Amino acid sequence: VQIGFVFLIFFGMFIDHRIIPVPAEQIAPHETLVVTDVFGVSMPDGFPVPLFGCYYPCGKTVTCALWELQVYLYPFWDTGRGWGVDYASSGIMRLAVVFGAVILLSILLGKFFCGWICPFGLYMDLISRLRKALRIKHRNFSDNFNEKFHQLGYVILALLIILSVIFGSQAIAGAQLVPGTEKGGFVYTYFSAPFCQVCPMKPLCVLLQASVGLMKPEWLVEATTGEFYQLGFYLTSLNLFVLGLVTVAAFFYRRVWCRICPLGALIALFNRFPPFKRFSGIRLDKVEEKCTKCGVCKRVCPTQVTEVYEQKGGDVTTSNCILCMRCVEMCPYEDTLKVKVAGKTVFKSRNWLE
Repeated sequence: VQIGFVFLIFFGMFIDHRIIPVPAEQIAPHETLVVTDVFGVSMPDGFPVPLFGCYYPCGKTVTCALWELQVYLYPFWDTGRGWGVDYASSGIMRLAVVFGAVILLSILLGKFFCGWICPFGLYMDLISRLRKALRIKHRNFSDNFNEKFHQLGYVILALLIILSVIFGSQAIAGAQLVPGTEKGGFVYTYFSAPFCQVCPMKPLCVLLQASVGLMKPEWLVEATTGEFYQLGFYLTSLNLFVLGLVTVAAFFYRRVWCRICPLGALIALFNRFPPFKRFSGIRLDKVEEKCTKCGVCKRVCPTQVTEVYEQKGGDVTTSNCILCMRCVEMCPYEDTLKVKVAGKTVFKSRNWLE
């Protein structure tokens, strides 16, 4: 299922290089994607979704919502590629589309995106499979540390939005709060999309694209400046360092990035509170009378969610749950845990001990 969704997200990557020739002077073919029109608002970067559909590789059918939040808060892209943006009109409208899409999808599907659709989630699951093949046991954080670790995602989300607003202050309010945000400035050149400079998905995408012949290796380090953090537009030392760190951590700790992912935090903002949860399309229910507190659900959860085990019954979906349904699959008691879509049970625990 995850592989199928990844193919759909990067569908154009597999076809556009055969259909549309790439000009020799073009940095790379990442501009080729499915351009979207939403209620008359042109979205040149594609339709925003709350998952790592990275902007930088070519041929996306959707685009990471964090990318679009950053670039529409700080409209830095008027570089002669064909779409300068009037911030006062189209920039605001595009921000509204991004927020509207994220809110709607977060309420309806919640972190189903994280558990089943996000390409980086698939990457971490493959790392876990490698660890299992090597017969190495995974490790767990303490419950107290894990709860605090989950909160880091909100800090990262707040930080990237604050930085984007500060960097875009001249476009937003006509006052430059920090130097270098003008066209050609230091911030404009290197930190215009602050999170993308450290995002582990970016190097993974472009390295994969280059490895299968869809991007020339020299494009990876195009516009090299010699700075320690900057290899090129597509690949930076910071990106590679974060990817390496997350990869090592994910080998020992299941779905470690999901616990601090700012996209996951963005989804959680809109599906953790009762007014929003009321309209949730997917929920996890627990029948208290059938639960024996065996603790299987707690042990098998890849993000170490404890609420399914601790809460008495009813809707036990939490903002940290990625809806991978592993707890439902492994629960040894009939009908104790149920996954409901639009109020109808689509998957439930079964007594696999007999």
